[in-house]
Formats: sequence, C-alpha cells, structure tokens
Amino acid sequence: MSTATKQAMDLMELLPESEQNFALEFIKKLVLAWDPDFTKVTPAERAELEEAKKEIENGETVSHDSINWD
Repeated sequence: MSTATKQAMDLMELLPESEQNFALEFIKKLVLAWDPDFTKVTPAERAELEEAKKEIENGETVSHDSINWD
C-alpha cells in the first residue's frame, strides 16, 4: 500500500460515517474519470502479470489439457 493510500485511509477514519460515504463516492468518480472502462493496469496488477509471464516462460504452469474438468 502506498503512503498516499495509507494517509487517505487515516484521514477518512477521522470523518463521520456520512462524510466517509461522500469521500468514497468522490474517489469512485476520480477512478472512473482516470480509467472509465477499467482497462489501465495498476502497479500491483502489472507485477502480477510480470510474475505470470515468467511462470509461463519457465514452464511453471499447467496446461488446460492436463486438467480433468469433470
């Protein structure tokens, strides 16, 4: 978790619940304005994708054909 995220959470906890809901809705609007179709990758998601790519390259995955789907 980034320092800014932690600070935002700490500040939100100071607010009354009704104002926390307002702040949450505002953050949702910011996210939608930044990425309206949810296609941008966060740093955490990028790290997960890079790890998955390495696993595939190193043969550390199981093929779909090897799984008994029944």
